[in-house]
Amino acid sequence: MTKQIYFCILAALAFVLIGQVAFIPVTLSGLWGVIWLILVWRYSKQKLAPFPRLFLVFFSLLSLGLIYLNYQTLLGVEAGVAFLSTCLFAKSLEAKNTRDLLIVFNFALFVSASLLLHSQAFWMAVIVFSAFVMCLMGLYRIQTGLFNHHQLSSNQLKNDVQQILKLVGIATPFFIILFIFFPRLPPLWAIPIQKNQATTGISDRMSPGDIAQLSQSSALAFRVVADMRQLPNRQELYWRALVLDEYDGTTWTSSFYNQKIKNVDSTSYRVAYQYLAADEQANWIMGLEYSIPQERYLQLYQDDSIRPSKLIKRNQPIQMFWLGRTSTPSILLSPRQIEFSTRFDEDRDQKAQQLAHQLFEQSQKQPEKYIQTVLNWYRKNNFVYTLTPGTLSGDRIDQFLFSSRKGFCEHYASSFVMLMRYAGIPARVVTGYQGGQFALDGESWEVRQLDAHAWSEVYLHGQWKRIDPTAMIAPQRIDGGMQNYLAEDQQVWGDTQAQTWRLQQFKFLKNMRVWSDYLSYQWQSKVVGYDAEKQKNWLSKLGFNSSYSYVLILIIGIAGILAVYVGFYWWRQTRQQALYQRIVIQFQKQLPKHLHKKPAETFQVWMLRLSSVSGDQKSFQQVIVLYQKIVFLEQDSQQNIQEFKKLLKVCAIEIKQSQNNL
Repeated sequence: MTKQIYFCILAALAFVLIGQVAFIPVTLSGLWGVIWLILVWRYSKQKLAPFPRLFLVFFSLLSLGLIYLNYQTLLGVEAGVAFLSTCLFAKSLEAKNTRDLLIVFNFALFVSASLLLHSQAFWMAVIVFSAFVMCLMGLYRIQTGLFNHHQLSSNQLKNDVQQILKLVGIATPFFIILFIFFPRLPPLWAIPIQKNQATTGISDRMSPGDIAQLSQSSALAFRVVADMRQLPNRQELYWRALVLDEYDGTTWTSSFYNQKIKNVDSTSYRVAYQYLAADEQANWIMGLEYSIPQERYLQLYQDDSIRPSKLIKRNQPIQMFWLGRTSTPSILLSPRQIEFSTRFDEDRDQKAQQLAHQLFEQSQKQPEKYIQTVLNWYRKNNFVYTLTPGTLSGDRIDQFLFSSRKGFCEHYASSFVMLMRYAGIPARVVTGYQGGQFALDGESWEVRQLDAHAWSEVYLHGQWKRIDPTAMIAPQRIDGGMQNYLAEDQQVWGDTQAQTWRLQQFKFLKNMRVWSDYLSYQWQSKVVGYDAEKQKNWLSKLGFNSSYSYVLILIIGIAGILAVYVGFYWWRQTRQQALYQRIVIQFQKQLPKHLHKKPAETFQVWMLRLSSVSGDQKSFQQVIVLYQKIVFLEQDSQQNIQEFKKLLKVCAIEIKQSQNNL
């Protein structure tokens, strides 16, 4: 094995490892990383011999053991791709001849393609393409035999990359034609999600600080494609995840009442929009309040949460309908549900209970008036909206309301719900996202993790009414959106010494992620999302409505590309010819076919043969002498070229006259 090929193997293994870091256990990626570093060290020391068989067996068994411990199987998407990667690393460790190298690079092409089972995002496509290039470079070096047994030179590497990219560039037009016009089939299967697979974003429980920590991330949560003019204004955009109605003094969770499927009667008013999650493995859909899904595998539950009946990876937009605010019918809660929604621990947070009773009495025990009284109490007591509220312990509601008075949306939603329950009013916490902003193209709406939010719902007059206490404490967060609020108000970051640095860091990461997410969206919508339906709709606009027309256009397109390549090759070959050669070719075209230059003839012999036909040897002798000056003495001045062209023209006339006299 040479250093050039060894380098290609290292690069291919590195891209395979990078593509799986986010999807495999840390122990497994750490093991592969150590092996890769050992290979790099051997490469630097020019130790290119295969590893001992005992080391190979130990590595394989350890990797398979880690895979089985984490996934409890060697099958499935995650475990299967990890198993294939283990085989690739093991084969790379024992490669010693050309046959082994061919197997390594061809198998690496297959393993690289399998990375797309994890994700079909743009960054994964870049990684897979880079791995392909390195594998093709390795195969190119093997097939050409242009090996350098010394240190790999940068020029040689550059030339190899250029050759591979040139081949890829030649093949790209064919790929584009096939991608656009080849009849597309619906997916034959769906990729399942591991039950223990962690997902990003909102979880099924809420503790103090969870959403505040999430809101410090500018990562994309989901994207909405719709006519935003038909949807509510920004301050009314509440993207609902789920309801949390059980509180143990620390954590909010969802009760079994919320797990029943809800049926919604069809209404005349509905606004269609598309929902596209950033995380392909999200456990629920963040639909706009009063929305219903249009996918069969999605279910609407009693708490208006939308969850899939089966967990599958989904990279296609989900069709949704917003029904409007006035479409929700009255809900009659059972005595058991009312008791459950007013439940609290009487031995905990005594001061908050006393405050609730006091304010409720001031409000003449009227729920609507009591709600406004509580909100005004928040506003008058100098509460602070901050990402760093500090740690609460013991009676957390009491500490927040009467001591710290610093919190994020979950603190205000949680305390407000408990103040309602202390007064006997059914209330619950809702988690999700609020607001968002337009994407760079102005055609889609982006909601990021920093838009994560928690609010309250109070049961009044047979309906759950949304109450957001955060709007009282930090109205700019609701009106202008969390993204603008974080960028403009440094106080929300807390920690005065570090807030400036954190703000600058946030702005930098946000700008990077905005452009990255926009690029990924275009890739996902234009390439990954180009399914059979989109193909049909797009081609129908061009007047193609049948599969036969697709095939016809496909054949014509491929033939056209081949014709362009042939024409370009001919043009390039012609341009590479010297001027005197093109003049000779033009001269030959004027002659009868039997007088054309034979392959074995030199120019001099050819001219002498033509002079015997014309009978006049003077012009032909002059052409021979001038040709020798131009070719052998490199006297290819403009004057000589013009003279050469003039003499050949005279010779052509003489030959034509002699042919006419016969």
